[in-house]
Amino acid sequence: MTKKKFCLIASVCLVFLTLTGCSNGTEADSYSTTVFAMDTVMELKVYGNEEPLEEAKNLILELEEKLSATSPQSDIYNLNQNGSGAVSPDTYELLQSSLALCERSKGALDISIYPVVQAWGFTTDEKRVPSEAELAKLLKLVDYKAINIDKKRIVTLAPEMKIDLGSVAKGYTGNRLVDLLSERGITSAVLNLGGNVHVIGTKPDGTAWSVGISNPAGEGYAGVVEAVDKAVVTSGGYERFFEQDGIRYHHIIDPSTGYPVSNSLLSVTVVGDDGLVCDALSTALFVMGEDKAAKLWNESNDFEAVFITTQGISITEGLEDAFSPLGDYENTKLTVLRRDGK
Repeated sequence: MTKKKFCLIASVCLVFLTLTGCSNGTEADSYSTTVFAMDTVMELKVYGNEEPLEEAKNLILELEEKLSATSPQSDIYNLNQNGSGAVSPDTYELLQSSLALCERSKGALDISIYPVVQAWGFTTDEKRVPSEAELAKLLKLVDYKAINIDKKRIVTLAPEMKIDLGSVAKGYTGNRLVDLLSERGITSAVLNLGGNVHVIGTKPDGTAWSVGISNPAGEGYAGVVEAVDKAVVTSGGYERFFEQDGIRYHHIIDPSTGYPVSNSLLSVTVVGDDGLVCDALSTALFVMGEDKAAKLWNESNDFEAVFITTQGISITEGLEDAFSPLGDYENTKLTVLRRDGK
């Protein structure tokens, strides 16, 4: 599922399709590269050493080749076509982690939702509203618990089931890139994987990176998160949508209903050390709605979140000193969620 675009800002520097200099470090010591992969433009910017960038680009393309639902050479495409098969170590690792996150979210994230998303046309340019009967039939195929993985990396799907790792692939890729670049001695970098932002260390001047969250209800930015060695990922239902008979339908589908999510949330931003967790939970929390999402956060210790709702903004307590509202939200209601309601 496509994630909401981000900007990285100092005094507002956009980083989505292009990475611009947003630090007080020496730009002569910065190196950037761009790659189109996973249906988006990805931009990598590192400081101090240009050499790892080519290796990083190759890693992105290698992972895409294994994880894409549409490439005939990929593990996922072959699973969807054949119903079972051996997968690469990367696909095996990501599938295991994804299923654990599906379970953790009690099915709010379900990687077997792919046939329903296809029916809505969000994987093509032919968007439409499926009939209730069609959705009822397809929903019988949605059950992450019916995906079996054995220790020999053999994956078996239920009959007619299809899976898609779009809600987790960029988070996993970001983790792998951070590990690679860190091993190559990079201590300052920003990786924009089409909306999934991963920052390594601080800016060259020693200050935190500023990751801006776009306004889901209009132009500009809703707020900014200060981050060091973090992933920052947002999901929202306002970037990919279509209208039919005066009704707007967005691309984030509730696995329990087969319809686009409808609740008070406009976007969810998840901040944490693990990009895969942030990627998966940004979607899952959006599906859950604010109350259930806050409950999951209260029971967890590996992420913080920003919830932009129809009523204002709520942030979890770990971001109290790291988040600032901007633009239309500068004077809006800001609620800090505290553990166990304290």
